[in-house]
Amino acid sequence: MNGETIDVLLVEDNPQEADIVRLYLAKKYTHSYAIRHVRSIGAALTELSGGRRPDVILLDLHLPDTKGLEGFRHVAGAAAGVPVIILTNCNEESMAASAVRGGAQDYLIKREVNAALLHRAILYAIERQRSEQALLKVKERYALAVAGANDCIWDWDAATDEAYFSPRWNELVGLAADVRVHRLQDWFDRVHPEDVGELRRLLRAHPDSERKHFEQELRLRHESGDYIWVYARGVIINGADGRAARMAGSISSIAKRKETENQLIHRALHDPLTGLPNRVLFIDRLQQALRRFKRNNELRFAVLYFDLDRFKFVNDSLGHSAGDSLLVSIARRLHSVIRPGDTVARMGGDEFAVLVSDMEDESDTAQVAERIHHLFQQEFSIAGRGMYTSASIGVAVATRQYQSPDELLRDADLAMYRAKRSETENTVIFDTTMHQAAISRLNMETDLRRAVARGEFVVYYQPIVSIEDQRIVAFEALLRWAHPKKGLLAPESFLSVVEDTGMLATLSWWVLEEACRQAREWRRVFMNGTSLGISVNVSASMFRAEHAAQRLKNIVLDSGIAPGDLSLELTERDCLDHEAATEATLAEIRRFGVRIHMDDFGTGYSSLSYLQRCALDTLKIDRSFVQNLGQEEQSVAIIKTIVGLGQMLDINVVAEGVESKDQLDTLAALKCPEAQGFWFSRPVSAGEASQLLRQAAHAGH
Repeated sequence: MNGETIDVLLVEDNPQEADIVRLYLAKKYTHSYAIRHVRSIGAALTELSGGRRPDVILLDLHLPDTKGLEGFRHVAGAAAGVPVIILTNCNEESMAASAVRGGAQDYLIKREVNAALLHRAILYAIERQRSEQALLKVKERYALAVAGANDCIWDWDAATDEAYFSPRWNELVGLAADVRVHRLQDWFDRVHPEDVGELRRLLRAHPDSERKHFEQELRLRHESGDYIWVYARGVIINGADGRAARMAGSISSIAKRKETENQLIHRALHDPLTGLPNRVLFIDRLQQALRRFKRNNELRFAVLYFDLDRFKFVNDSLGHSAGDSLLVSIARRLHSVIRPGDTVARMGGDEFAVLVSDMEDESDTAQVAERIHHLFQQEFSIAGRGMYTSASIGVAVATRQYQSPDELLRDADLAMYRAKRSETENTVIFDTTMHQAAISRLNMETDLRRAVARGEFVVYYQPIVSIEDQRIVAFEALLRWAHPKKGLLAPESFLSVVEDTGMLATLSWWVLEEACRQAREWRRVFMNGTSLGISVNVSASMFRAEHAAQRLKNIVLDSGIAPGDLSLELTERDCLDHEAATEATLAEIRRFGVRIHMDDFGTGYSSLSYLQRCALDTLKIDRSFVQNLGQEEQSVAIIKTIVGLGQMLDINVVAEGVESKDQLDTLAALKCPEAQGFWFSRPVSAGEASQLLRQAAHAGH
């Protein structure tokens, strides 16, 4: 303040006393004074309203227009922030105390004042006022920060054992605005029993540190009785004795964050479509059940695993939205059939699992499985139409041998696939033989993939002969696996694995290429350009691929055989089950000239409408009817009917599985055109088939 001129407003009605003040302030210290003198409160208020604020006000209490502290209140109100020093002859302690409490910076008795005292009082008053103003700004800033942060601020003093909680505390816990909390225990009383122990531990002082910070997420009891999540943080200041002397901090509501966290956790552990627990949550609960069982083998449980039969047909025919609607409907029904305490989950796609807990015996599992099958017997309304579906259920019952949830799921899955392949059981309980079979199957799959890479597959050929003159009219190409250890394997021993691994189409195309190449060679060497048919077993599924028809045409054209020399053999079920797109592809192939045979005819639907619609070239009578010739008259009637059907529809007929002369004679009597079987020849290699053709050629000469 050195060198400054201090602007003083002197409010004094006595001229002599005003002159004394001027005299005192005229003395040279470290600064100079500019004095404005008025004689009344009214004049002072006019001066203050002029816009020029003084640095300090010297105020007498006995003035013409006011008396006592009334004048001070008027001046202080008009000059907020300006320090006021009361300069009076009234030496009353009560009045002095009231003035200071009201905001006066000092209270001086005129007869006790000298120049030095007045000078010092003015300087101190100005500094104190500035400090108070600065402190007021800090308080305002603090209050705004607290309000902006929307936190409850708390403070506890060990000396008085009193606590302060800001108004936000009342909002957090639902207290009325006028209720005040003064004890730290009031906070502890609201903390959830599971959280209060940790809070007390955190608030315990550490003697080896003067200050300790802490933070904790905890639950507080709201006045409604519900618990709300909050985040408490603060600092503990220790006294000289190592005990907590002061604590302060904040409490924030984290209800929205907790709600978001719970939503994220729920989404992570539940299927978004059906709302059921997902694989992650199911495995976690399965792990808990396994741990309980390890501790107490009486707490038995089981896993049911199933998927929907022919679910792909729903997606392909009605669309994925219809498939989703079906899954949602099934999920709702599953909730109604499981027992309280059990868990049903969607494991992915159309696969579901049920954890059956606290079993008394296997009958509990059987009852749950039966209820699941029953719910599938009821009609589902999807996309405005009624439909039915079914499920094959695999069951794995907990035993001491299981060490992980994955093992239980694996075995339940194996049992499910056994149920799918069974014609009599829709629920199968796992046994150890299934595991051994699965291992063998896995080994076979590995060997199959290696076999493709190593070229271990070969094509064998079985002749198809004309019954009338025993002439070879065609060969059926048959896949064989020249296994390095097991020898020559027929498709029956590995075809199911080929189908499951998706290798069927690859092998079928390879057989087609090999058979067409071989047919070209035979025609060139033995047939002198005359026709020799070649039949290849195929699956309708391989013709779902784009450009499948053109691929087949290219094989035929590259081989040089006539399209009519090639016949594709499809099973009766395959013919009926394939899609419209596949049917269109087969129709294009037939227009190209390739023939279509229905294999194993008579064992499936035997749909006459399909025969008429698809205009097949040949029906192959299943070997089971031929083998029963001479034993069951019914077989004779069936074969006679099929032969007659072929004559009426102008479709060729081939009898499979002929193994004796009696069977051949009977077929001849029934006027069956063609046959194949062991009576003529077993399937043989390409070289041995060439020898058969060579012998036939010599016999013809």
